[in-house]
Amino acid sequence: MKQVKRFAIPLAALSAAILSSCGKPVSIWQDEEKINVLATSTMVTDMVKVVGGDYVEVMGMMKSGVDPHSYEQTAQDVAAMNSADVIFYSGLNLEGQVQVGLEARASRGDDVYAVTASIDPSELIQPEPGSGEYADPHVWGDPALWAKTIDVVVEGLSKEAPALAKEFKSRGDDYRQQLIDLKAWSMQRIEEVPVEQRVLVTSHDAFFYFAKAYQFEVKGLQGISTENVSGVKDVEDLIAFIEARKLKMIFPESSVNRKGIETVAEQAGVALSDEELFSDAMGETGDVVDHGGERYDRGTYLGMQKHNINTVVDGLK
Repeated sequence: MKQVKRFAIPLAALSAAILSSCGKPVSIWQDEEKINVLATSTMVTDMVKVVGGDYVEVMGMMKSGVDPHSYEQTAQDVAAMNSADVIFYSGLNLEGQVQVGLEARASRGDDVYAVTASIDPSELIQPEPGSGEYADPHVWGDPALWAKTIDVVVEGLSKEAPALAKEFKSRGDDYRQQLIDLKAWSMQRIEEVPVEQRVLVTSHDAFFYFAKAYQFEVKGLQGISTENVSGVKDVEDLIAFIEARKLKMIFPESSVNRKGIETVAEQAGVALSDEELFSDAMGETGDVVDHGGERYDRGTYLGMQKHNINTVVDGLK
């Protein structure tokens, strides 16, 4: 049987997390014979589920439509952190204040992993001088780059269950190939958009890796973090950009309040896509759609990416 690590936790927080409304204890984990994994963002959660398969029980801290930049952990999150065998998070400050606590655990030798740690810094989009200490965290915008985070998950799970290391590696290799195939499919679809129309305006700067992968120019109303509040000048500058480039459509995001981008669309006289792009969170699990005869679940990373590509291509071509 695996050894489950336990950590100290304030009694008040633990009580709130493990007691039901009637005062009876409830279990954080349904099957403690499996590797109990806590993951932060929906993209990381999905990857751990794919690589771990039936050998893991994964609790995703953040849900569909949740903004990781400003997420505040709940008592249940804290209880799960203190009882999980292993924790995976994205890193590069995507999780904001949550990352501070996770880094502290990792420094003590706990089994806590930032999946983006496996990406060579030269492949990251570095911040402009004075804009912050972290590189752009939205690496999943390029499936080929996101594929490079798989090894961290394989390593972390294999450490917890060495007898399953070959299984995890095989599953990771299979998933990596799916992401490579996804990139090829995306490139083919993007070819339908004329080069001069490859301009993507969204709610915040979450699509620079997307832009680099598919040769797009991108503009966001807010900065890399949604905690960067846009001002009047940001709105005016974006409107001027839209008018100068004669854009015909801009795009809201599922995890960012629509009010700002709606204001821009109205004042610039440009169409706002009926479909939201998934930037910092995937869709609801089981949200299966049919597009051009192909079915995919927008609550998975593969489906999230296909939705984004289809939405952008259909809106701009």
